[in-house]
Amino acid sequence: MLFASAFYAVYSLVRNTQGSAAVSDVKALHNAVSVIHVERVFHIFVEGSVQEAFIGWRGFIEFWNLFYGTFHFAVTVAALVLLYRRFPERYRRWRNTLALTTGVALLGFAVFPLMPPRLLPHSYGFVDTLRDYGSLWSFDSGAMQKISNQYAAMPSLHFAWAMWSACVLVTTVRSRWARTLAALYPLATLFAVVVTANHYVLDAAGGLAALAIAALIGFPLAVLQDDRFVVSGLPPVEVPLPAGVPAGASHP
Repeated sequence: MLFASAFYAVYSLVRNTQGSAAVSDVKALHNAVSVIHVERVFHIFVEGSVQEAFIGWRGFIEFWNLFYGTFHFAVTVAALVLLYRRFPERYRRWRNTLALTTGVALLGFAVFPLMPPRLLPHSYGFVDTLRDYGSLWSFDSGAMQKISNQYAAMPSLHFAWAMWSACVLVTTVRSRWARTLAALYPLATLFAVVVTANHYVLDAAGGLAALAIAALIGFPLAVLQDDRFVVSGLPPVEVPLPAGVPAGASHP
């Protein structure tokens, strides 16, 4: 709860000073044009083609709107609770990584406010599926308008959290089908953020980079934290030797 409160406070600061409520549309659009240029250079500007291929399937698009708005939180929380309850020895390192990933993303939102495809001028041909097709929630609602930063696109926190969840679940769930679903979850998230025009492909690459940076810091930090909690000064535990082994002999 303390972690969540701290990050929400930082998110609020970023939203109010560098988010869609404060940053000019011109700056966010300029950054979007830069991202599109890079994607065209590397031949990965496929967001428009992907959305165009599926935009006529209303029920299909409504499902991915729902996926985008709910799985992002539900799967991440489920993975975190699973770690805490069943694999406490792994919890600290992955909790640190998730927190640092979010922190890196907040830094990205602050220094690079980015207009997502759905908010680009109509000449780009994107459809704001959440506005036009609907779901259980909307950026246009009063509550969401107050708490959302619609220029928080680079890096994609959706994709970063999805990769984090996959890394956790693939190594913890037992059944093959569950591991398969966990491994496919980031790909489904990438499709969701693209087909709903909420992110560019390059945003997902940024999310992956944020996760990698966080893991490089979070794992060693967990080792340092574990060392701080080692209890010292207790008498050694006497382990009885097997019958026939003389006293003082090493015990494997």
